[in-house]
Amino acid sequence: MDNVWSRNQKPSRQTLTLERIVAEAVALLDEEGVGRLTMRRLAERLDTGSTTLYWHVKTKDDVLDLAMDEVFREVRLDDLAGLAGLAGWKGAGSGAAGWEGAGSGAAGWEGAGSGAAGWEGAGSRPAGWEGDWRAPVRGLMRRWRAALLRHPWSATLLDRPLMGPHALRRTEFLYETLTAAGFAVPKTAAYSLSNYVMGSVIMQVTWERSGGTDTGVYLRERADRYPALAEHGLEHDWDATFDEGLDYLLEGMARSRA
Repeated sequence: MDNVWSRNQKPSRQTLTLERIVAEAVALLDEEGVGRLTMRRLAERLDTGSTTLYWHVKTKDDVLDLAMDEVFREVRLDDLAGLAGLAGWKGAGSGAAGWEGAGSGAAGWEGAGSGAAGWEGAGSRPAGWEGDWRAPVRGLMRRWRAALLRHPWSATLLDRPLMGPHALRRTEFLYETLTAAGFAVPKTAAYSLSNYVMGSVIMQVTWERSGGTDTGVYLRERADRYPALAEHGLEHDWDATFDEGLDYLLEGMARSRA
């Protein structure tokens, strides 16, 4: 696999760092969206030349991958690890979340390539732990959604492989939590949860970008054809709807596991 994290990072010869590039890229994307991000504009914002920028990243796709992973860095894990009873989680919620800067062969990921992926004693639980796995999973899904919504441009990039260290660290946490909860195949449960989050974010961002539409009048005028829709409508309290749907999903998963 070839991506920005799999390549050996070149030692910096300038004051420009990869961290600065990523921070400025996220700021540009927040202000203007994906369509306005070019290597030239990013270099201008960094007050440097494109040649200097290309010393750190090969392509615009590299920048987008790094920016997307930075969004996942905002998802805290420290308190969730305690809720999950995963005492072996190492460095959960740290600001760097495994990133050590350019220069390492794994592009800064500490412990990259190891089966534990940042864990000490993966899957371990304190003796007598009787916590509810749904609490940390619910917290993680809410924080994933919140981070993505803080950066609406991220909704257009959710079809990209999320292989950065911050995203992988949080996915690893989800797999370990589900495994500790007794799910023999955590991948299926994690797939359902992550796709629920991504789908809800894409739907909300798309709706809000369109300016929203008052569908209530249209449906009430056609109540004879769409009585249920006329009664309940299509508009959402996005937060409440997300939480209610997430509870349905978690309850179904709990019954299936039982």
